[in-house]
Amino acid sequence: MKTDKQRRVDRTKHMRIPQNTWPVNQPPPNNPDTLCSFDYFSHFFSPSLQMFLAALSFAYFSKALSGSYMKSTITQLERRFDIPSYLIGVIDGSFEMGNLLVIAFVSYFGAKLHRPKIIAMGCVLMSLGTFLIAMPHFIIGRYNVQTSARESFNSTAKFPPCPATSPEFTEADDRSSILPSAGCERESSVSMWAYVFLGNVLRGIGETPVQPLGISYIDDYARPENAALYIGCVQTISIIGPVIGYLLGSLCAKIYVDIGYVDMETITITPGDARWVGAWWLGYLIAGTITLTSAVPFWFLPKSLPVPVEKHDASLIRIILLDPLTEFVPALKSLLGSPVYIIYLCVTIIQFNSLIGMVTYKPKYIEQHYGQSCIFTTLPLSDENKNAFKIALALGMFSGGVVMKKFKLGIMGAAKFAFGTSLLGYFLSLFFLAMGCDNAKVAGITMSYTGVEGLSYHERALFSECNSGCLCSGKDWDPVCGENGITYVSACLAGCTSATGTGRNTVFGQCRCLALTKAGSRYTNLTASLGHCPIRDSCDRMFPYFLFLSVITSFIISLGGTPGFVLLIRCIKPELKSLALGVHTLATRTLAGIPAPIYFGAIIDTTCLKWGNTKCGGRGACRIYNTTAYRMVYLGLTLGLRTVAFFLCILGFALLQRYVRQEEKTALANGDVEVESDSLRKEEGNSVLHCDKFVCALNCRETRL
Repeated sequence: MKTDKQRRVDRTKHMRIPQNTWPVNQPPPNNPDTLCSFDYFSHFFSPSLQMFLAALSFAYFSKALSGSYMKSTITQLERRFDIPSYLIGVIDGSFEMGNLLVIAFVSYFGAKLHRPKIIAMGCVLMSLGTFLIAMPHFIIGRYNVQTSARESFNSTAKFPPCPATSPEFTEADDRSSILPSAGCERESSVSMWAYVFLGNVLRGIGETPVQPLGISYIDDYARPENAALYIGCVQTISIIGPVIGYLLGSLCAKIYVDIGYVDMETITITPGDARWVGAWWLGYLIAGTITLTSAVPFWFLPKSLPVPVEKHDASLIRIILLDPLTEFVPALKSLLGSPVYIIYLCVTIIQFNSLIGMVTYKPKYIEQHYGQSCIFTTLPLSDENKNAFKIALALGMFSGGVVMKKFKLGIMGAAKFAFGTSLLGYFLSLFFLAMGCDNAKVAGITMSYTGVEGLSYHERALFSECNSGCLCSGKDWDPVCGENGITYVSACLAGCTSATGTGRNTVFGQCRCLALTKAGSRYTNLTASLGHCPIRDSCDRMFPYFLFLSVITSFIISLGGTPGFVLLIRCIKPELKSLALGVHTLATRTLAGIPAPIYFGAIIDTTCLKWGNTKCGGRGACRIYNTTAYRMVYLGLTLGLRTVAFFLCILGFALLQRYVRQEEKTALANGDVEVESDSLRKEEGNSVLHCDKFVCALNCRETRL
């Protein structure tokens, strides 16, 4: 009786060989007529494979677009739902949670089912999740801007900016502070940000089959020498997605959140205001529609294609290896018993924590530290330096592969090159600590009303003798810029007693608190206008240098990306590579993708100086941060994690050297030195293909520098 394995071998012997596949090791003819024929082009593409490549490229583009758009709206979501940064981190990490829910199921059963249709269903789920994220806009009601000065020029009662203290005003103020505002009960029953959380989880579930099943489909039905080219083409097209996503984010950030429902003449804030919320929901509707469209071609693609003749043996080996489930546990024990792999896994987990935390809050850091508006921080095409980020990353990854090929770097060479580039980028990143700006001048928060600098974390510091005659609220945030260059939390707290003009053109006069820094009585009619005072020129001039250094460090660090990937696949037994990549992806998502945005956000929240308030009186989004503390915790945590990783790298070098010596001794003992050299050369030739697969696995995180 033949075993099941022998029957599979017999079946593969009778598999149909495609007629348009060129024989192995035989170059295509040079006849011009033949070169223009369909048979020659089918040497590179079959019609169905070509359609699959186009469909997969569009799916990569759409998921990258929606992912980058999600990153660009983090600040908008924080303000719209009045939530702190750590909750934004929870929302951001929910994408990885969705991935982890189904990654094991997809990895095992996906290859046995109709892969194109599984990808199509994934794209549909991604689009539904994207639409779900936009849903709160249509059920939460209109966005009410926190302002204490609005009534002074919009209300029919025409209250002055500084209302005099009287029993009737005191009674009204008490009622507003005790009774909940309209809509409080509805919002407290279910938090609107929960819809965003669930939508992002659904996006993560839908994204799971796109990459592994798409890449495995190409790897199964493309010739080995062409597979790397096809995967590279898909990756190249996917780079366009984040660019379009951030561009879409910047365009939507310019549009007011309730456009079409409110009179824009009555809106008193601008995109540079800490309370501005753009039309974040509009981009999700657009991204969801594009993602839904990307699912259409996959429904019409076949389950399988003709297998190239040189892949028959490899396909058989893959079937034999995956068949017995009892081999999984021994293989996992063998993998986790490799000290080199464990150290590599620990190093990459720590580095990914640093990378993900830094990328998630980088737009927020630029906005808060350098005073750039939300439009600028979400628009990569608005400045040549910012557009250079993508070019630097792509060029760095490509250049790293060229260095590997040109100098024929071995395992130790790849490790040293990756470590050296990472260390150089680390030292350059230390200069970011020196590229700091002082805190904005805000009376009662970062300086006193008399102009003495000093931080204040209590609400009582907002009140002074100059505004003691006014009935002001210390919880409002409606900043005005005085003639003295100091920002005041509100016109009332600035001691202003009159207002002229309407809307954004409102000017407040007779501001008594401004006189404390203007030599007193000589100034009797000092004015203030709506909004923050502009950032100082010295800090504004430093921002381009920050961008330039960011591009340089991104390029240098990305140089070591490809050698680092090659190091992983070369220090693992060939039959364990797929499992090693799967465990690596699972570990980085679980231990870096989910927790990093949460604890980065929680630490950033500790630097807040002034919190906003929700309708129900709870703590909302932060309005102003301690700039110096923000810089130190954000950059310090990023660099601190990388420092820990470097110490682990020292241990990794020692283990790697021992591994190389053992391999050399084994080869010499078996007399297979020449065979080993040939296999290493073959491994070198196939390294680009393995690297592309690994890049695809890592890019699931959807983070971009």
